Amino acid sequence: MTSDQNLALYTKLSGFRLVVLANRFGCDTDVSRKLHDRLLEGLEAAAGRIRTIMALERSVLAGDDEYAAYRLEGETEIFGRFTIILLDELDIDFDTHEYRINGGDWSSALTADYTGVDIDYPELIALTDDELGSLAPIIKDITWQTGIAVSASRVSYIRCTGS
Repeated sequence: MTSDQNLALYTKLSGFRLVVLANRFGCDTDVSRKLHDRLLEGLEAAAGRIRTIMALERSVLAGDDEYAAYRLEGETEIFGRFTIILLDELDIDFDTHEYRINGGDWSSALTADYTGVDIDYPELIALTDDELGSLAPIIKDITWQTGIAVSASRVSYIRCTGS
């Protein structure tokens, strides 16, 4: 992206931060406040990445840092995969049959007994618009206007069986 596009994105992120902050005042449950707080943290992290990218662009243009172009390429690539996670995150290693939830310890998905081997991974279930409440349209607008994905999912232990 160009500097102008980054500045426009930074402005949009700042505007969404204000909308979410104002919307948080109407929260009546701890879960709703937690979702708002996590979205605010994600928007601030995205804005911080954009500030870093813009600073690196200035360094590249000024030619005062020989590694700025390399760092800019890396930051841009990382930002392209940036996702705001509101509740749970699930990492699955299919090679070792392990999973972890929210960056915690790895757990084995394998169980074995006389009937054979079972593989039981948890899965992510997206929150419904009713569960998200007033955040649902804001999240859709953030993704639509900025291209930043927002994950609002919880881990579910629905039994899956394999051999």
